[in-house]
Amino acid sequence: MAAASSSAAACFLSPSPPPRPRHHSIKHLACAAARSPSPSPGPGPSSSRSLALPSSTASASPWPWPRRLRDLLPDEAGRILSSATGSLIVALASAALILGDAGSASAFVVATPRKLQADELATVRLFQENTPSVVYITNLAVRQDAFTLDVLEVPQGSGSGFVWDKSGHIVTNFHVIRGASDLRVTLADQTVYEAQVVGFDQDKDVAVLRIKAPTDKLRPIPVGVSADLLVGQKVFAIGNPFGLDHTLTTGVISGLRREISSAATGRPIQDVIQTDAAINPGNSGGPLLDSSGNLIGVNTAIYSPSGASSGVGFSIPVDTVGGIVDQLIKFGKVTRPILGIKFAPDQSVEQLGLSGVLVLDAPPNGPAGKAGLQSTKRDSYGRLILGDIITSVNGTKVTNGSDLYRILDQCKVGEKVTVEVLRGDHKEKIPVILEPKPDES
Repeated sequence: MAAASSSAAACFLSPSPPPRPRHHSIKHLACAAARSPSPSPGPGPSSSRSLALPSSTASASPWPWPRRLRDLLPDEAGRILSSATGSLIVALASAALILGDAGSASAFVVATPRKLQADELATVRLFQENTPSVVYITNLAVRQDAFTLDVLEVPQGSGSGFVWDKSGHIVTNFHVIRGASDLRVTLADQTVYEAQVVGFDQDKDVAVLRIKAPTDKLRPIPVGVSADLLVGQKVFAIGNPFGLDHTLTTGVISGLRREISSAATGRPIQDVIQTDAAINPGNSGGPLLDSSGNLIGVNTAIYSPSGASSGVGFSIPVDTVGGIVDQLIKFGKVTRPILGIKFAPDQSVEQLGLSGVLVLDAPPNGPAGKAGLQSTKRDSYGRLILGDIITSVNGTKVTNGSDLYRILDQCKVGEKVTVEVLRGDHKEKIPVILEPKPDES
């Protein structure tokens, strides 16, 4: 104890202390005091100013600091330190315990740094694992300068896409690549590749591109299932909104089995997923993921008067996209059956007080024309003679164009269907053999 007291006094009184941390002397004093048994508290003014030191083995007891320091230190040091106020000594001792490890005398709890919650860690992991699969697509168009007459390629739009397989196939929306003279795909590592169009389906707003990139740079996205989705489950959208780098937005499934119209052909897209995850211009063609990081849809459209996200976004379900992509990769086109007619807008039929699909034109080389469906025409006096009005197909009622498309989506090329039409004031049933949709350029 004498050695500890001498060394403690030397730390305080030496005019040129050895190169040690600034808090060494205070810590040394606290350590020395902690190792010595503390005397019983006695009467007097010194017992009124005490400090309880916590201990891991025994309960703390009041310690008369001024008298204790006079016992520990030589007389000169005792006289100098006993003249300091009790509050200063308490502050020094507290600083010693905070700044250094005083053995059993230090029992302070250090706050741990903030950590992410389990759901936050899962979201971060999902973004990090799936970002390499998401690409940025630039749509270039040929423009001629009005003054120099030089032909230039200028960006006319952009969107997102994702890697489908190791062969370099990229899936995106058709409206992302529409009207492009050249397409460029930027991978997550910022490498840029020229892209070729493999095929597209305007009716469902799906397109497939292909790039010649090294296999090790291609990370196919894990494909999930959309048939068992539930309203309320979490979803995550990754894309390049407004041309920004990879961006993650989260939300829930707001609705299922929605129906929207294709931006290119107006044909209805069925069983669409509605979500409140922010989908802005540039997100089109990007993936919609579930909480496991599996693809459940392709972000395609938003419902917004301003053009920005208003909490109502739509994604084409992966079950629909998967079949289309497989056909485009194998055949370069989708063999969807058609009747081969042009029909009047639904509003026009409603104004006539009728229900069904009014045939405006049935070309003779098309399926309906070959079967004998009649087109709308005018007689020699200019009077309008209505054509056939389709009221049902295979016994399923048809009230508008969407109903007709919905029925045809369930049919196959070469299938014979029974079309019931209203011709004049009587109904007829006409068999029609469906044919594939003509090639699109």
